Amino acid sequence: MGRITLFLFLFSALFNDGEKAKLRTFNHDAFKRGEMLKYRMHYGWIDAGWVSIEVKNEAREVGGRKTFHFVGIGESQGAFDFFFKIRDRYESYVDEETLAPWIFVRRVNEGGFIINQDYIFDQYKKKVDTGNNNVYDIPDYCQDMTSAFYYARCLNYDNAKEGDVFTINSFVDKEVFPIKIRYVGRETIDSDVGKIKCIKFHPILQKGRIFKHEEDLNAWISDDKNHIPIRAQAKILVGSIKMDLMSYENLATPLAKIE
Repeated sequence: MGRITLFLFLFSALFNDGEKAKLRTFNHDAFKRGEMLKYRMHYGWIDAGWVSIEVKNEAREVGGRKTFHFVGIGESQGAFDFFFKIRDRYESYVDEETLAPWIFVRRVNEGGFIINQDYIFDQYKKKVDTGNNNVYDIPDYCQDMTSAFYYARCLNYDNAKEGDVFTINSFVDKEVFPIKIRYVGRETIDSDVGKIKCIKFHPILQKGRIFKHEEDLNAWISDDKNHIPIRAQAKILVGSIKMDLMSYENLATPLAKIE
């Protein structure tokens, strides 16, 4: 029995019908099953690798709840792969109605640094089980590292003003981490997939992280209902790292292209 299949089997007995009515309904239309986004990673002028983010075209149930299955994969390539091999995989089973996770799986191998995480979320009791009898309290509808990406895409930015901050509570590395992004404004950028109308954000960085200043990390998402990331760019101690969208499939609505 595979890892995910075992999780689904064990999870099916956790909840009863009486508890199901307690959960919220979160309206969202930013994505649909079958969506695939692919990105190219650059370190300076070097093509360092690629990232894919997918909404699997399947509808499994977890504890009697319909879910989305999100999968993110990242790999280094070429010369960069020789010096610093990256093989990352993230998976989440996320409730179709609440857009909150039930299961999170993380497999990271970055230059020999390995992380294996299997988290089971109990959104009814506001707990997350990280294995080995370690259970943590979490706030209402707490996200994981993968589901937070899709949740952020579903927020309404129509009336956002410069300086507005959006906060997403997430459970990261065995602690609740409030992801905060500051709205900067609207901007049109040239990308690998064309000229795109975008919304620009500065993720707010905590002291002790690898960036010195808030403006060292920028992100641009499409200014349409999809809200897909078009570009992310970070200044580091030497040079910069950039992620650019290079292809997309099965978007929920047309991309905000300027012909």
